[in-house]
Amino acid sequence: MIPEQPDPAEVSTWLTRGRTLEHATAIAAAWRDHPDLPPETPLDERMARSRARVEAMRPVNDAIRAHTEAQRQATNFAFLEHQLRCGKANERDIAILRGRDEYRYDWDVANRYADGWYAAHVGWPHNYPDGIPSTAPLAQRRAAYDQGFTDGGGDRTDLFDAARRSNLAHLRQSNMPLAVPPAPKTARPLPSNWPKPSDEPRPARWSRRLAIISERDVVADDPARFAWCFLRLIRARAGAAEAMIVILTSAGFVNAADYAPPVDRGDAARLNRNVAGQQLRTVLSGREFDDVLVALQDDELRLLDAISDVIPLCRTMERTRNTKLQQRTHLRTWLDRGYNADENMAAGHIRWSKAINGLSGKLGEFTARHVGPARGRGHLIRVEAHGGRLASGYAAADGSILPPEVVVSSKARLRSEIASTLRAFGASTPLMGTVTRHAA
Repeated sequence: MIPEQPDPAEVSTWLTRGRTLEHATAIAAAWRDHPDLPPETPLDERMARSRARVEAMRPVNDAIRAHTEAQRQATNFAFLEHQLRCGKANERDIAILRGRDEYRYDWDVANRYADGWYAAHVGWPHNYPDGIPSTAPLAQRRAAYDQGFTDGGGDRTDLFDAARRSNLAHLRQSNMPLAVPPAPKTARPLPSNWPKPSDEPRPARWSRRLAIISERDVVADDPARFAWCFLRLIRARAGAAEAMIVILTSAGFVNAADYAPPVDRGDAARLNRNVAGQQLRTVLSGREFDDVLVALQDDELRLLDAISDVIPLCRTMERTRNTKLQQRTHLRTWLDRGYNADENMAAGHIRWSKAINGLSGKLGEFTARHVGPARGRGHLIRVEAHGGRLASGYAAADGSILPPEVVVSSKARLRSEIASTLRAFGASTPLMGTVTRHAA
């Protein structure tokens, strides 16, 4: 069945493609005034009609281009203002905002102003960055650079200007302007500065693990989105029931065991910091942790930063970040490092090979590599010991023999499966294999 083609003369067609109402109305009007001619019409007439429509849409396309550029500049300036409010803006960021506020520069020209200001401020020689692509005229960009260079303390008429500015930069205690004092250093890292989860940290028992997730990542009523429910992903792992899972809701921090899905979700970031801190302290009381994961973003993460002293310092502290897909991947990486009380998992950094040579990892004396498709279905992972021999005859802590060949159903699970296999072999003992060889 051939799908129905959208009608370009309808305003709704362009609204569904992300155009504003004004732009969509103008585009649809151009198509109504200059519709396509039937295929049997002579080619010259059809081409003339297309040219007429393009000419009629030229003002609309110019307006769309200007609107897109204005949105880009507003977004970039808004990001720098947010960085400034959070105390994360550097000297060049502040110079960009100064160029906009004092000289009414747009984004590209304000960046050239900041280049000139920073060059003068840190003692660099005057040098136009003409190689940076920009739609602004070259003369305007150079004039902005000269203005920034002068405002930063540069004097192109002084023969010893570069040496003077270089000495001042070395003597300056801090390059941050006095209007923005440096943020005070804390004795503990804030959750927003924690690294993302990886396979490098030492595995931890589930009973000594803590995960703090957002109520926004808990799906209770839509089966189509269950794959994105962080609470379900954690509980699906064997042994994860022993871990402490804390959910940040609009009412505060609650233990996942006591959580009930709300009718209406509120804004958890509006919580009183003192109340939220006391709630989290109560939930975590009586537990000790070796591994903490924070799966909060934006305002919720800033709330946790404000009460970070409640979170106990421990061996491994990480957080998820970036897109929702990456956050779910980070969560799965963190989950792969958990193990039960009756299991053993080896610590240490897994050394991964380059993908071009085939995925493989090495931990201690063991190397696990992807050797290709398995018989039937799936992908085969083979574990080798010293000398390239097959790692057969190794046993886990419970006495079960570890298979040196593992079949993985999906290629996407190769890295996590190789990591867990290597840690299992790293914590194994070869005694079982020795007994078997002597008996033979």
